[in-house]
Amino acid sequence: MRVTDAAGATRDPDERDTPVVDEGLLEALRADLLDAGFTVDGVADRLGPVAAAALHREQAVPARLAVSGADDPCGILLSFFTLGQPSSAAALDRALPRLRAVGARRLGLAVTVTPGSAGPADDESVTATATATAPATTTDTDSAAGGGSADEPLVARCDLRPYADERHDWWVASDLGELATGAALRTDHVLGIGGASTTLAAWTIRRPVDRALDLGTGCGVQALHLVGHARSVVATDVSERARDYALFNLALNRTESAASTASTASTGSTDPAPGVDVVLGDLLEPVAGQRFSLVVSNPPFVITPRGDDVPIYEYRDGGRSGDAVVRSLVRGLVDVLEPGGVAQLLGNWEVPAGRTWREVWQEWLDGVPLDAWVVQRETQDPAQYAELWSRDAGLTADGDTDDRRYAAWLRDFASRDVESVGFGVITLQRPESDRAPWRDLAEATGPVAAAMGPVLEAGLRARTWLAEHSEDEVLAVAWSCAPDVTEERHHVPGASDPSVILVRQGGGLGRAVRLDTLAAAYLGVADGELTAGAALDAIATLVEVPSETVRAAVLPVLRGLVADGILV
Repeated sequence: MRVTDAAGATRDPDERDTPVVDEGLLEALRADLLDAGFTVDGVADRLGPVAAAALHREQAVPARLAVSGADDPCGILLSFFTLGQPSSAAALDRALPRLRAVGARRLGLAVTVTPGSAGPADDESVTATATATAPATTTDTDSAAGGGSADEPLVARCDLRPYADERHDWWVASDLGELATGAALRTDHVLGIGGASTTLAAWTIRRPVDRALDLGTGCGVQALHLVGHARSVVATDVSERARDYALFNLALNRTESAASTASTASTGSTDPAPGVDVVLGDLLEPVAGQRFSLVVSNPPFVITPRGDDVPIYEYRDGGRSGDAVVRSLVRGLVDVLEPGGVAQLLGNWEVPAGRTWREVWQEWLDGVPLDAWVVQRETQDPAQYAELWSRDAGLTADGDTDDRRYAAWLRDFASRDVESVGFGVITLQRPESDRAPWRDLAEATGPVAAAMGPVLEAGLRARTWLAEHSEDEVLAVAWSCAPDVTEERHHVPGASDPSVILVRQGGGLGRAVRLDTLAAAYLGVADGELTAGAALDAIATLVEVPSETVRAAVLPVLRGLVADGILV
């Protein structure tokens, strides 16, 4: 017997290591997951706050205790799909009464434990059993009909967990992680929902667009978000396994999708129906010649040594030296953005000794005809970076290997005289006219708003407006101080005048700006009644300073306050 995988290829069931798209079975799975309360809120309630928070930190013990011996559907599914614990076919039948264990096997979500293996198993210790001899209906004999008895032990073939935003409940399948398998990841591992993917989703601008590109889709998380506000979506990845997972997740969540190769995409020969076209290819190659209103990317930006027995993981390593993946995207995205189009991506960048991260970015952006807003969120020294990413894919069998790989990272950074590595969010925009592009290289290492997309949209609009209007036009606006702004004044004991005046933004990037007395005086009267020019002239008269002097002193600060949303 042969089955069709998510991309439309046929293969033997025991060769399959990614889920299968079967619309009838997926309909049953969706209904079962909803009835089980296997949603973000349902899982949080089932685990409780302590176990849920620990699981978010990749600590499984509290969650295992919370679902130990579970007989309820949500507990069974958590134990099986999230924690990688074996389950009997009968227990799966109770948790998935429409799909049943036989249907889970047919979708490639579950496999029978090979005799002699114990607990969560890897690809060598499980075998997929052919299960097409009976449909996934509702008789009591279905578990046996699928190729085994009701008490046969099964293990999950993939991770399946709920995911949500403000308007949607989804489910996302991916490869089982170290939490479930207890082993290091395979090099073609398909990552599920992680910190980077949720960060990008939170920072993405969600205005309606015609065409959107998810570059490096992985399991398809960003594509799920894009479907909600883009008329059509193209998702690309170099990994065939990632493509299969993305197609499965799009189908599971009722998103129409089609699989394409780079050659068909470049000629426009794709499925004409609205939805997501999932394309194989490296970075921008599969969409050469196409234009998009929005590009989002969580690219394989991790800086990894070449050689030295350091494994290359498809989900994080782009096959280039240093930070070349992100640098090449920054310079190449202009070719796929339509005028007014926006690209948003995450990335790392190396900072050599004796240079600043802003100098690195100024060099990267030299000659690039795109507006650029780069927010550096954190920085690490080479040792910290090596420790983070050498642990990311799981533990190796011996300490000597770990030490060799750690040393390889340090030697690689030393070969380029790297002093630190920055991480942040990059927003690029193609101007609609032939004006000079603007640049904003900001640092925000503290807490920010949970939903940064609206902040980025407002900030992009403000910066673009400033770039397209003269100083006189800026002064002709009656600006208002935003309602989330507060002011702090610090006095030396006994002094009547403040030595430091700070204004703080309660939302957004949480900016804190130090003002002189003139700028503070203007902010204090910025209530939308007087234009900035009129208010500054009045302040000049009050302090007996020429109007031109006050305007010249305050205008650069005013522009920054407008850009950051402190003045609106």
